[in-house]
Amino acid sequence: MRVAGVRKRYGDREVLAGVDLDVTAGTVCALLGPNGAGKTTLVRILATLLRLDGGRAEVAGFDVATQAARVRYRIGVVGQYPAVDEVLSGRQNLEMFGRLCRLTGPQARRRATDLLDTFGLADTGSRPVRAYSGGMRRRLDLAVAMILTPAVLFLDEPTVGLDPRGRNEVWQAVRDLVGAGTTVLLTTQYLDEADQLADQVCVLDAGRVLARGTPEQLKSRLGGDRIDLVVRDAVDLPAAADRLRRIGADAPTVDPDERRISVRITDRGALTEVVRGLDADGVTVADLVLRRPTLDEVFLHLTGHRSEPQEVAA
Repeated sequence: MRVAGVRKRYGDREVLAGVDLDVTAGTVCALLGPNGAGKTTLVRILATLLRLDGGRAEVAGFDVATQAARVRYRIGVVGQYPAVDEVLSGRQNLEMFGRLCRLTGPQARRRATDLLDTFGLADTGSRPVRAYSGGMRRRLDLAVAMILTPAVLFLDEPTVGLDPRGRNEVWQAVRDLVGAGTTVLLTTQYLDEADQLADQVCVLDAGRVLARGTPEQLKSRLGGDRIDLVVRDAVDLPAAADRLRRIGADAPTVDPDERRISVRITDRGALTEVVRGLDADGVTVADLVLRRPTLDEVFLHLTGHRSEPQEVAA
């Protein structure tokens, strides 16, 4: 999948201002960005639901502007909310969508059986979808998108509203699809989701690409690890903050309500110095962690604010 200088405007507002993107086949690319960054607009253009105003985009080797029909035959799209019929069973949904995709009756039935097995729904295929859990519905939604075994799958906020178990079920289903060769373009507001699934992350803001790379490459841009410290008694916060200020690469951040202090370091050996110093100061520690930066911190650093729970489409 290749995107070069793609632009889109709504009236006076430029939603996409020359976006470039290159996604290797059989990998996951996650689009991150605040509300109104242009993520959903870009997905709709690549899925041939919107016409671009400038630039060029290819999906599965075909131009989205001039070869839209060929693109549509090679993609699957899963929106923010399940598109399946709650009255029908899981099997009936798959057979119905199979017929809509021009499969014969026997072909649709065989494909439904295969997909129910693939997505772990074989035991519940005869139950009405209204009896499914959130995770099961999303897996059925993924199965519907895979009826024609698309080369490229677009996932727009696929785990919105799911509990942790449901999210893990969807994550595993996505991993299995990618392992079988499907290319996935994922938009998400859950930074841990991008960290779990993405081979490449692209951060959008105001219609422009701020950064791209693997999750580890983006984390390394913050320059070092972090020490998170929680003191047992709030009265010790000033002394602990002063101790971390001495070894930190920048000023520590202090959360009085959580009795938590966090600071960036460039030398992992500083953790030993902190432990000895706090002991000498008589500070009682409730928790002390040395960790890598998170994608949420990368997002905050790049955009100036944390991610929002859900994007409103233009």
